[in-house]
Amino acid sequence: MKELIQRSRKSFTVVQPIETDVPDNVWIKCPSCRELIYHKQLAERMKVCRCGYHMRLTAREWLALLDEDSFVEYDAHLRPTDPLGFVSPKETYADKLREAQRRTGLADVVVSGVGSIEGRRLAVAVCDFGFIGGSMGSVFGEKMARAAERAAALGIPLLTINTSGGARMQEGVIALMQLAKVNMALTRLAAARQPHIAVLVDPCYGGVTASYASVADIIIAEPGASIGFAGRRVIEQTIRQKLPADFQTAEFMLQHGMVDMVIPRSELHSTLAKLLRLYAAEGRAAAHKPEPIATALASL
Repeated sequence: MKELIQRSRKSFTVVQPIETDVPDNVWIKCPSCRELIYHKQLAERMKVCRCGYHMRLTAREWLALLDEDSFVEYDAHLRPTDPLGFVSPKETYADKLREAQRRTGLADVVVSGVGSIEGRRLAVAVCDFGFIGGSMGSVFGEKMARAAERAAALGIPLLTINTSGGARMQEGVIALMQLAKVNMALTRLAAARQPHIAVLVDPCYGGVTASYASVADIIIAEPGASIGFAGRRVIEQTIRQKLPADFQTAEFMLQHGMVDMVIPRSELHSTLAKLLRLYAAEGRAAAHKPEPIATALASL
């Protein structure tokens, strides 16, 4: 009986994993539809899945909207400091800055400079959510203000691409001061009769939405982008009411007049090019002629 139930010994060969040169990010899974997408195809579509989901771009990736080799960066030397000596239970603010700089390759959230779209020059300031949640600190505000002042001085439009979680709490009131500073710089741009075109991408919250991004001449949002001041849960707990399912989406904001248009990323370059042509034509038009901008926006 023992012989019948006795298990015979078997030898097993441990297979060692095969080393390959294939990187881990060759295939990327869409967070929305869960489909696997070849990374080169995704890059060609500026990280938009076939299902229409818009993945986040880094600041450098957003520069692909500009004409090739047209971008000249300014203010790259500006680096944030730790004015309050901020310390959290897990790490210091100085350590957090160093880690964010190492991981993103950026000095701070904003990459700014001058480039062109279809040959028309414009000042550009792009935010990167990957740098401490795109939070607005002293360098963020300084770069945005300088970009607006540079556009005014050169007599060219300003394009900002905005994503943020809000003001940077580690810099306290210094961060909050940036909201007013950027808005003041934009008044000089308006005095120079040059437009500010703001593109709001997912997510765009806090002081950025509450300040300069919401007072632009043209406000564009990407499909499905989350846009607002405070988060949904905070608002529901404050007003003790259930909010609509699409609350604070780009489409909700468009329906309630908070943005001018919702444009897919694939159409953003052509839309920006058309707006730049319209504003250039407006600048050349005589004062008594009807404004072409308001009329043309309806057809976009």
